[in-house]
Amino acid sequence: MKKLTAASLFLIIGAELLALLLHERRLVLTVSGAALAVALLGVRRFLGHSGESIAEPDSNQLGESLRRWVSATETLIRRSESTRADWDRHLRPILARRFEVATGQRKSKDPAGYQATGRMLFGAELWGWVNPDNIADTGRREPGPGRGALQQILQRLEQI
Repeated sequence: MKKLTAASLFLIIGAELLALLLHERRLVLTVSGAALAVALLGVRRFLGHSGESIAEPDSNQLGESLRRWVSATETLIRRSESTRADWDRHLRPILARRFEVATGQRKSKDPAGYQATGRMLFGAELWGWVNPDNIADTGRREPGPGRGALQQILQRLEQI
């Protein structure tokens, strides 16, 4: 793209200089316009071809990324239905990070605002499962909230 832009600029300047050297000052504007049109067509053609290669990834890449996404989703669901320790270790950090990204709230900047936004968005019960400060030291055998709570949390994050 840089080479094409530089070549286009040299084409325009060269066309103007040629028109000035031939003492045809009335043609400078016409020649410059024509050179600019050729340069813009070159840029358009370049961008059109690079867009097609990006827009059409091969089916193997699509299939592999879909398999990774399905595997990650199945893992999240499995962990949501296991113990609270698994929830605290695996799901809570992911959900807290998604909450921070979706709301723009940072725990380190304004802890009170962070907590208030979480309670307002999720409600007291669900916020307890997203809040990164609510990790239980005891209760390794306690059941996690389950798939229903995960679904509700993700739906509320989507609404933002």
